[in-house]
Amino acid sequence: MNGRHLVTDLVRRGGIYGLTAEKFSLGRSNPDVVRAMLDAGVRIVQYREKTKKMGAKYEECLALRAMTRQAGAAFIVNDDIDLALLVDADGVHVGQEDLPVAAVRSLVGEGRAIGLSTHSPEQARAAVAAGADYIGVGPIFATQTKDDVCAPVGLTYLDFVVREIDLPFVAIGGIKESNLTEVAAHGARCPALVTEIVGTPDIRGKVAALHRILGAARK
Repeated sequence: MNGRHLVTDLVRRGGIYGLTAEKFSLGRSNPDVVRAMLDAGVRIVQYREKTKKMGAKYEECLALRAMTRQAGAAFIVNDDIDLALLVDADGVHVGQEDLPVAAVRSLVGEGRAIGLSTHSPEQARAAVAAGADYIGVGPIFATQTKDDVCAPVGLTYLDFVVREIDLPFVAIGGIKESNLTEVAAHGARCPALVTEIVGTPDIRGKVAALHRILGAARK
């Protein structure tokens, strides 16, 4: 199974979508945090570090690529297409102001997944037309993990995607253990959580609790 199929299969199947955020990780390194995520059963990991030097990001991504491959997990790089190619990531995730999907496809080829952040029905429909493999839906709630984040889109947009869009999707933005039941009840099978996971001392215990909530919602 190539990276593109692995990513879309895992997102559609559902589960926790993990992201790195070292400044919220209680002094732990990204490899330490991702190892705990993988041990807890997270099978999709996105590397998102906006401010690090490229050399440092490259070394970390090499380590994370090896770890995720060994665990049978998908590894996605945020924004940095050249970095994703250099470390043989399974996919790349881009935003509305990054390169368009067609341009990204010309660089990464047919074997890697392209995820695209969306914030409105119009952007979701455009993502389908452009050939994105999955979309990010959010921010559902207010979030402080990104400096350039748009206003929360709420659960109404999530409802639209569940009802109208056939692409796999990841719900993201301010999702916590305390509101995950509500988000899952609106149809989110693959939620992304950042500080709720990387900022807890017990990552394994936190992920287990989140998986229990998702499992209960499916029943």
